[in-house]
Amino acid sequence: MLTTEKSAIQSIDIQKEVEINAPLNVAFAALLEQLGPANQTPDGAPLPMKLEPWPGGRWYRDLGDQHGHLWGHVQVIKPNTLLEIVGPMFMSYAVASHAQYRLTENDRGVTLSLRHQAIGMILPEHRDGVDMGWSSWLQRIAKAAESTHHPKPNRK
Repeated sequence: MLTTEKSAIQSIDIQKEVEINAPLNVAFAALLEQLGPANQTPDGAPLPMKLEPWPGGRWYRDLGDQHGHLWGHVQVIKPNTLLEIVGPMFMSYAVASHAQYRLTENDRGVTLSLRHQAIGMILPEHRDGVDMGWSSWLQRIAKAAESTHHPKPNRK
């Protein structure tokens, strides 16, 4: 099938950050957990993933019976301070993506900075939804870290 209509190359460059009231190691553990088995869609539906936390490790959805979706590979990992992932992420088409999670200590805890850059034939729904998706993700990471660091008291 020959197509004459040209698709424009699009790019994404999202930068976000969230403050987390927890120690660096707790925030990093929450990041890995939220990118892995605790992952959810922005509306709260479970979307469990697997993240192999070493250089070259895969980040993917395992749907069982050898079915799944590769989101990327770990490009850089420096436990507690940096995680970079390259791959198509949530886009199953001609695209290259890079996501960087940088954690920096401050007087209140940790600043988690995210930068997601992508280039390719990005669909409008992905371009339009990525900002909300990353905001939701960062809020879940912060909430998970803070609830681990400041657990709710048991009421008996």
